[in-house]
Amino acid sequence: MTIAVEEVEFTYPGGANALRGVSLRIGSGEAVAIIGENGAGKTTLVKHLNGLLKPDKGAVVIGGNGNDAPWNTRDHSVAQLAARVGFVFQNPDDQILERTVRAEVAFGPRNLGMPEAEINAAVQSSLEQVGLTDAADNHPYDLLAPQRKLITLASVLAMRTPIVIFDEPTMGQDARSVARIGEIVKDLKSAGRTVLIITHDIDFCADHFERIVVMADGRVLADGAAEQVLTRTELLATTNVEPPQLVRLAQALGLPHAPLTIDGLVVTLLQ
Repeated sequence: MTIAVEEVEFTYPGGANALRGVSLRIGSGEAVAIIGENGAGKTTLVKHLNGLLKPDKGAVVIGGNGNDAPWNTRDHSVAQLAARVGFVFQNPDDQILERTVRAEVAFGPRNLGMPEAEINAAVQSSLEQVGLTDAADNHPYDLLAPQRKLITLASVLAMRTPIVIFDEPTMGQDARSVARIGEIVKDLKSAGRTVLIITHDIDFCADHFERIVVMADGRVLADGAAEQVLTRTELLATTNVEPPQLVRLAQALGLPHAPLTIDGLVVTLLQ
C-alpha cells in the first residue's frame, strides 16, 4: 500500500510551524527510516499518516495501488485509517488500555472486526514474535516500560495492517530485544508490508532499512538509499545525527568507501 505526502504544512495551535511543505512518496513494501534531531517534525509527519493530525495545507493519501482505493486522510477517521496504518507510539503508556496483555493485543484486531478465531491466532502469533507469551495474562503495568513497549508492538502486529509505523521502537530495549525487533522488521519486509520507523538508533537504520529520510526544521533535507545518505557526514552533522559506527570507523581509517555492513567493511579493507 502506497503513501503520498504532497506539500504538507502543519502548525500547532501554539504557533509552532512543525511541517513546511513536506512531500514524500513511499511505495508499497518499502522500508523507510526517518531520522533527525528532536523537533525536526518526524513524529508530526507520521501522525498525519493515520489521521491523528490533518494537514493545514497539502494532502496525505494512503493507498491507490492495485485494488486499494486512495484515501485522503482528510476524508477518513482515525478508526478507518487504522485498518491500513498501524502505529506504535514512542510512549507505550499513551497506547495501553486493557487490564491484561492478551486483551491489549486483541483490542485492535477486535475493533477491526476480525473473526474471533483469527483474533486468537493473531494475538498468539504476535506475542510469540515479541517474546511475551508467558506474560499474556499479566496486567500491562506489572511489566517494565521496555516490555510495555513490546506489548504495543504486538498490538499493532496483530492488526496485520499493510503499513506499520514504529516511533523509536528500540529506545530502552536491551540487545536481545533490539535483535528481536530487527527480526520483526525483516519479517514485515518479507511479507511485503510497508514499514516506517522514526529513530535515533542509526546503527539499527543501517542494518534494517534501505531508504533514509533526513528531516530538520519541518523539512526534508535528504531522501535516498541508506548507503548514500548515511555516509553524508556533513549533512548529518547539521541535524546532530552521528553516522553509523562502521562509517565513522571507515572514515577514521581513511578508507575510500564507508560501508554499512561488516562484510562491506571487509571487502573495502581487502581492496
